[in-house]
This record gives sequence, C-alpha cells and structure tokens, in this order.
Amino acid sequence: MGDKGYSYPSIRNYLHARGIRITIPRRKDQGPNICFEAAMYKERNKVERLINRFKNFRRIATRYDKRALNYQGWLTVASILLWL
Repeated sequence: MGDKGYSYPSIRNYLHARGIRITIPRRKDQGPNICFEAAMYKERNKVERLINRFKNFRRIATRYDKRALNYQGWLTVASILLWL
C-alpha cells in the first residue's frame, strides 16, 4: 500500500514479481486505475494515525532498544495504554 509517489512501473513490476498485492493509485499521467482497491486504501489512514499516536511515546519514536523483542514489548505496552 502506498501513495501516488510510489506509482512507477519498476516498483509495480518488483512487487508483482514477488507476489505482493499492489494497492497504489496511479498518477494522472499513467492512465486509469485498473486494479485499485479504494476501500483498502482508506485503511491506510487508520494505520498512519496509529503510527502517529505511537510517536507520542518517546521510547518508541526514538527506538532506544537494540533488540527487536524489547522494542516489540514496548509497542505492546504502548498499545495497551492507548487502548485504555
């Protein structure tokens, strides 16, 4: 999932060769959107808002932890705090 800035044939071919479903709207100079899922693209807003809320937690925004497991643990803690 990406925005129009990633709508290049080379990127589309790369993703297609790896079996990745493409949800990138085409730029105006590339013609009509043939296989663009607008409903899935709207979910992008939810993901971006969640990432923005995670950035309010300094430890997550700057990633002090060297190990991915520790970072994942802090993501879990932040998720719980946001949920409460």
